[in-house]
Amino acid sequence: MSSIGTAERPLRVAVIGSGPAGFYTVEHLFRQDKYVVLVDMFERLPTPFGLVRYGVAPDHQKIKNVTRIYEKLAQRPEFRFFGNVEYGKHVTLEDLKRYYHQIVFATGTQGDRKLGIPGEDLKGFHSAREFVAWYNGHPDYTHLEFDLSKERVAVVGVGNVAVDVARILLKTREELEKTDIADYALEALANSNVREVYMLGRRGPAQAAFTPPEIKELGELADAEVVVRPEEAELDELSKKVLEEHPDKETLRKLEIIRQYVREMPTGTKRRVLYLRFLVSPVEAHANEAGEVDGLKLVKNELYMTEAGTLRPRPTDRYEEIPVQLVFRSIGYKGAPLPGLPFHERWGVIWNKKGRVIDPETDQPLTGLYCAGWIKRGATGVIGTNKPDALETVTCMLEDVEAGRVLDPEASEPEAAERLVRERQPDFVSFEDWKIIDRLEIERGKAVGRPRVKFTSVEEMLEALRREKAKAAVGS
Repeated sequence: MSSIGTAERPLRVAVIGSGPAGFYTVEHLFRQDKYVVLVDMFERLPTPFGLVRYGVAPDHQKIKNVTRIYEKLAQRPEFRFFGNVEYGKHVTLEDLKRYYHQIVFATGTQGDRKLGIPGEDLKGFHSAREFVAWYNGHPDYTHLEFDLSKERVAVVGVGNVAVDVARILLKTREELEKTDIADYALEALANSNVREVYMLGRRGPAQAAFTPPEIKELGELADAEVVVRPEEAELDELSKKVLEEHPDKETLRKLEIIRQYVREMPTGTKRRVLYLRFLVSPVEAHANEAGEVDGLKLVKNELYMTEAGTLRPRPTDRYEEIPVQLVFRSIGYKGAPLPGLPFHERWGVIWNKKGRVIDPETDQPLTGLYCAGWIKRGATGVIGTNKPDALETVTCMLEDVEAGRVLDPEASEPEAAERLVRERQPDFVSFEDWKIIDRLEIERGKAVGRPRVKFTSVEEMLEALRREKAKAAVGS
């Protein structure tokens, strides 16, 4: 019998998840030239690209151009896409082991971290992750409702997601109409009463997780201005010392932009205001008689140096109240367990070492099982961070092929796996099918002067696909 990875006996790999981590894994597998590799990618939704489609802000179209790289990979003959096929429902781990030598999980994160404060369960307290998915038209979140009749909103966190949420809340209809934001979200946001947004960071400006381009963009909004308190823009002595010892261009640029927003009060020239706050943490959410959020109690923090040499916040005895009626929590995403795989509950990741899934009891790798992206390392970094992360995983995969540490599938021919998918999920979506959906969305957008108008339900996508295929069949 020929070796695995030859033309006669290709290395068969299943990738679960079609976001950046999944596609970068595919890219690295195809870039190496030692083994012949065939990849099948499984995606729960009919649409590929994961976080690029449903997480990247709708007004950041240039970032979404990364999908062109993924599309080139997807059109290679060694690649197949099985969309609308859910791991754990339509295919199980045992199923996949019967058809593939290696299985990579790149499923991202489906949960978010909580503040753990009284009042967090009040009506009007939301996850930023859910809000982002809602305005991006994710089919799982279209049913959600956010009361945008409120005038004052808090966004807890100062990462790029928090900035995205604040920016989308503050944009005018004209600004939103240039994006691919979901239609229902466009209408809701264009008619919102939001006038003030408070973005709350628990550490100082030097430690804020947003990037310079993101924070700069807040100052370019058509009808909103940014206000930073002078005392909160000032660096504490510990932050100054760290920057002197370890100068960082990005941090210095960030601080330079923040100083441009320093003022005691809004100028009154814009209709909406973003109050960018530092060294404050919510400690309690107050309720009105209807059980809705009606204010946040904040504690003022100070920074201290840990034994590990990092700056951490700790509360002082100073408090204040801010009059908000809507809160978005944006302090980090968290992965969810996957059937059949060991999961680290506290970290929210699959147990792994460098991408090899391990048995936490024996600390040994589980043959043929790997992970990449946020479900591997946690929700850190930007889209490009997934590329080196995927390379680390693929390096381990290739080492294991070399050593013969792979699964021994009973039916490794490609046709067998496709038969299983057709049997379990007749409505699966191929990449060619996705290209039809993609074309229809772009055409719908072109008709109204927007980049695209998304289908926001699985049923809507499948119906549009059936309609187009029927038209094509009649035409032929």
